[in-house]
Amino acid sequence: MDENGNGRHGIPGWSWWGLASCTQFVWGMSSYRKGYAGDSRLMPFKAFAVASLFVSSAASASVAALQASGIHKVEDLLEMGTKVRTGLGIPPTAREERVDDL
Repeated sequence: MDENGNGRHGIPGWSWWGLASCTQFVWGMSSYRKGYAGDSRLMPFKAFAVASLFVSSAASASVAALQASGIHKVEDLLEMGTKVRTGLGIPPTAREERVDDL
């Protein structure tokens, strides 16, 4: 990845995460719709595999959304949360006050 957040061939890094999310979701939906065929002893494995595709799709979409919004580190997320709280007029939490005192 370069300094602009672009990955291979100049494509933004978050778009790869979005592509992974869509692929996992489509694969999960096709596996779910296809149903189960085969040995019944393997049915729990297939159910776990399909559920894992949906969970990983949500995780990939979350990473894509965070990277697309410019949040790349935990510090960026904490800073954004502080800005939202002050914008809403909510006083700082006790933890934020202790960190400011140091």
